Amino acid sequence: MNYGIAWGAVVAFLVGYFIVRRRCSIKHIRGPPSSSPFIGNLLQLRLPRSYGDHEFKWLKTYGPVYRLRGCFGENRLMVSDLLACQYILKSQHFTMETSWESEVRFKRILCHRVDDCIGEIHHRLRKNFNMAFTAVAVRRYGPVFQKVAQAITHKLELSDRASIDIVPPLTVATMTAIAEAALGYSMDELGEEYVAATTEILAVSSIQTAGHILTDAIGVYLPKWLLRAAMRLPTKTFKAARKTIRLARQIGAQVVREKQDLVQQGNSSLRLRLSWLRVSNIQSNSHTRFLTLVLFAGQETTTKTIALGLWELAKDPKFQEMLRAEIHSSLGEAGHRNGTYDEMPLLNAFIKETLRFYPAEAFTERIVVHDTVIPLSESITTSTGEQMSQIPVTKGQIVIVGIASYQRLESRWGADADKFRPSRWLDGSILNPDPVGPYANLLTFLSGPHTCLGWRFAILEMQAVICELVGKFAFAVPENDSVRVCMANTLQPVLSSGERGVLLRVTRIG
Repeated sequence: MNYGIAWGAVVAFLVGYFIVRRRCSIKHIRGPPSSSPFIGNLLQLRLPRSYGDHEFKWLKTYGPVYRLRGCFGENRLMVSDLLACQYILKSQHFTMETSWESEVRFKRILCHRVDDCIGEIHHRLRKNFNMAFTAVAVRRYGPVFQKVAQAITHKLELSDRASIDIVPPLTVATMTAIAEAALGYSMDELGEEYVAATTEILAVSSIQTAGHILTDAIGVYLPKWLLRAAMRLPTKTFKAARKTIRLARQIGAQVVREKQDLVQQGNSSLRLRLSWLRVSNIQSNSHTRFLTLVLFAGQETTTKTIALGLWELAKDPKFQEMLRAEIHSSLGEAGHRNGTYDEMPLLNAFIKETLRFYPAEAFTERIVVHDTVIPLSESITTSTGEQMSQIPVTKGQIVIVGIASYQRLESRWGADADKFRPSRWLDGSILNPDPVGPYANLLTFLSGPHTCLGWRFAILEMQAVICELVGKFAFAVPENDSVRVCMANTLQPVLSSGERGVLLRVTRIG
């Protein structure tokens, strides 16, 4: 080993770190004391025993804007102020966080290259793919969602267990929905190997430790060739990632080829439902990577959101009965639709509250690419007594948008913001309903140029699955088990055994 190079890298890191720290513009903003000289507050933020253990306490103590310590004393700005969140998510002065560790664990795994998620490539791909997720296009997927929801019913009816982990059947259903609705592929065509590889990489990529946090902090200063080298390491994570990438690329390339062949043949009845793949704009590598993202990530967040929603429903039998009555009234016990999902106030209030209370991504990080000033809805007082109605930030500053914190603000959602209460969406108790995000004044689906492309897809899928399941089954919480919600990149329900899942007592109605 060349120790000169190693020490040079360490010295370069320390020099760069102290230069950035010295010119930090947020050092006088109040915040919690650092819990570690090496990891700061990041272990508390990213790996609490239960979701929000520290974050929501900090929110109550310091308000919607405060400073956190990153690794080695680095200052990070935590923001859940509405005006500030809107500015950060929509402004060109910020870009997605692209640290070494996160690129390994997410963007490299999902998209092969982080450039596909930002900048001009991202803009061009979104423009092409957006046609598949318009309101008109998504409505056509309704029969697919009903079909996969009925498949869950069939699996639950076959089970003879007193308590059922609802996550596995939901995972298969949501994966089927994205495959069939988006690509026109059945689960058989995707293949058991792909399904198994996807399940494996979702499991291993959700594991975080203090070591990962330190890798994130140091790795951002290291050359990208180390990232490429790391992807070849024989670890469980990288082996699963390589397999998933290989299989998803094969499927994506096949989809692109079929589209090209069918259009060249003049076939107007395209097997591929994604008619947005314009042949004139097809670039196999970029589209295949984006298809990888659709296949890989399109089902994970919806699965966990529905599972956590059903868990909350199981704890509230009275509301569950009211929702079931609405479902039977609107759709009939056999599921024949007399109206539309959007005409069901209890159903949509329940979905909105689930998305508010359990945003799949509790926070998202951005890096300042040009010096700018973040506006605030309300002024803050710094540790030096200065009143600030806006915060100047310099290039390189990491800013955390607290999605979950914003959705627990009492000034926004009422004094019981920490309580799961769907009726808040019906009784007028939500305060300051300024528009933010694409759905229900929530940041769950983000906002601005990185708004979740498939948010309409996710809502319709949730509507169809919840109506099917709640209309035909009663759900209750088992006496000897409970669910703890943890942070593991996304929110994850964890059983008392430590395994990820949601155990429910499920009883067929009628």
